[in-house]
Amino acid sequence: MRIKLLSENEEHRTRTEVEPQGADQDYLDAYSRAVVRAVAQAGPSVVHVRAEASGRGGTGSGFLISPDGFVMTNSHVVHGSDRMSVRTAEGREGRAELVGDDPDTDLAVLRVNLPELRHIAFAKSGMVRVGQIAIAIGNPLGYDHSVTAGIVSALGRTFPSRTGRLIDNVIQTDAPLNPGNSGGPLINSNGEVIGVNTAMIPAAQGICFAIGSKTAEFIASWLIKDGRIRRGFLGVVAQEVTIHERVARFHKLRQRSGALVLDLEAGSAAAAGGVQRDDVIVWFNHEEVRSAHDLHRLLVGEHLEHPVRLTVLRRHELVHLWVTPRER
Repeated sequence: MRIKLLSENEEHRTRTEVEPQGADQDYLDAYSRAVVRAVAQAGPSVVHVRAEASGRGGTGSGFLISPDGFVMTNSHVVHGSDRMSVRTAEGREGRAELVGDDPDTDLAVLRVNLPELRHIAFAKSGMVRVGQIAIAIGNPLGYDHSVTAGIVSALGRTFPSRTGRLIDNVIQTDAPLNPGNSGGPLINSNGEVIGVNTAMIPAAQGICFAIGSKTAEFIASWLIKDGRIRRGFLGVVAQEVTIHERVARFHKLRQRSGALVLDLEAGSAAAAGGVQRDDVIVWFNHEEVRSAHDLHRLLVGEHLEHPVRLTVLRRHELVHLWVTPRER
């Protein structure tokens, strides 16, 4: 066997071809520092969730959203369970009780009674951008507090829940996820929650999804308050649509998007109120509607069974209608 000895110049050239130099090395170091800092900030708030039902057990991830023991996780991790426990990053374990469960968004809130708990904050979902760092922390395949990182691949996806209802404003990421990551946080480089990891598509080579922080924070507040989500039903199928700049200026609309009515259920509250296909919903009482997510958000809680004013854009004209959302 012959061994070729490299000259000093050849060795230097070979090394520089495989090792990042200069600015590239700086970028890698900055990326590493950002991930390490974010994990140090958020990691102590991530917990291992174990749920048991009819003698069978399952595990998932979760994270503390308040210092008094409220834990957010996925509904499918704990739904139907009669016994749940939570183990913190330091190894402390305690029984957990179900505060509220919402299968329609695959979100649930537990509460654990342990002292000196560290919680994590939700990020402003409007600040999330495609291409930014996305870091997932969880318990994949039972390995506690594993960290994976990637980028935000897309925003505004829809994903079907177990109930068949579409979850809006889902974040798509390439941060690798595995069974057991469900319910764990997807965080940004500041260690703030930008989403709740909920699913992956194995055949799609690692396309993963997380429920956006805006939805998660909203659902958590209602589950903590009422223990369940009371949803109104208008009877429309809607999606976000752009409003032409000149039309928005003419009607003095601040938003540049609304909820386009694609379909209408016969005999529904919307049909009874005069809503038509191709209407663009822009106001719900005094609240702006920019997307179907805004409409779903506004149909939770106090507006049920009471008339509300729905303002729609119909062939470039604003039309004011009165509808009475029914509880689903």
